Amino acid sequence: MNLLQPMTIVGLLATGMGVALLGSVKLPLARKLQIDEARVGGMVSMFGFAMIPTMLFVGFITDLVGKQPVVISGPLLMTASLILFAVSRTYWPALLAVLLLSVGWATLINVINPLSLFAFPGGTEAYAINLACFFFGLGAFLTPLAVAFLLRRVDLTAALLVLAIFVVLTALLALGVDFSALAPAAGQEAVATSAGVGMATLLGASVMWLCALGLFFYAPMEATMAAWATTYLGDKGVREGAASGLLSAFWLVFTGSRLATAFALPKGSETLLVLVLSLVCVAVWAAVVFSRGRGVAAAMVVTAGLVFGPIFPTIMAVLLKYTDPSLHGRAVGLFFAIGGVGWTAIPMLIGAYAQRKGVQRGFLLAGVSAIGLCVIAFLLMTAL
Repeated sequence: MNLLQPMTIVGLLATGMGVALLGSVKLPLARKLQIDEARVGGMVSMFGFAMIPTMLFVGFITDLVGKQPVVISGPLLMTASLILFAVSRTYWPALLAVLLLSVGWATLINVINPLSLFAFPGGTEAYAINLACFFFGLGAFLTPLAVAFLLRRVDLTAALLVLAIFVVLTALLALGVDFSALAPAAGQEAVATSAGVGMATLLGASVMWLCALGLFFYAPMEATMAAWATTYLGDKGVREGAASGLLSAFWLVFTGSRLATAFALPKGSETLLVLVLSLVCVAVWAAVVFSRGRGVAAAMVVTAGLVFGPIFPTIMAVLLKYTDPSLHGRAVGLFFAIGGVGWTAIPMLIGAYAQRKGVQRGFLLAGVSAIGLCVIAFLLMTAL
């Protein structure tokens, strides 16, 4: 029995868990370690700090040595991180655990997305990647619920060890996958083994730059809504509990829209979808910035989830579709590295502007990011 599909699904759930873990365990972990919000912020920053260089490095490794060592190493590093979290009694070991979590997560996410093309066959690249991102989102959504469930029954140490057991399943399942059937053809291997030629090919490809810049402009929109939606709704008079519920609705609709896109998107319409959704993003941010009532504000938060959900997986699907399979590792690494700059830098600008003008006005910069995505989406559609 080929375990590729179950391994990929478990791996995607694990990567979703990875991005949601710190937020899910922040309060009990801070109590256990006796640390303040500044040190919690340092842990969050450490996750992002290690991610970008790891993505680039692992991209080379994936193309040069194959997918199996990488898909095993990522979950093992994440498992080691969770075990270290579980036994940590002070801040510095926990900070090292975050570093391991980031490196393991970046390692696994680099290879699990291209593997989705093989794990979910029978459709287009957009079908496979949107379906993969549905499982990723499901993992992120279920993690806080799973942590809350476990903490009602066991302490934080035991809860983290249970999560570690789940994560290591990906590595165990990978041992039963026939990766030789997924290897590139002989001609493609020659490109893969030449690191300089492969990277030069990517850097000279317009689709590589356009997709990476698409992520650069898209990622801040998702990060901004995730970070400030509850504050924005609170400023509009929405109660704290209701605001949290609306943020959960944002993520549910966000995840569901990916599943719907996987099954409903017509073949060959990927770039058109990105362009249409980017135009709708501009309208959504305009409504968010200029809305006066809490009803419109609440509706726009949920609508944003519907619109944002398919953008990232569809852009990645375009990248993988038009990139030689022997270069997929490096392409994904470069894609996340460039996009990660936008993910980090633009929300910082939004936060600084919001500090002076208020969160609602700060969202103007997210609207500018949406306009940038429109330009990139148009160029991408005309280039392919």
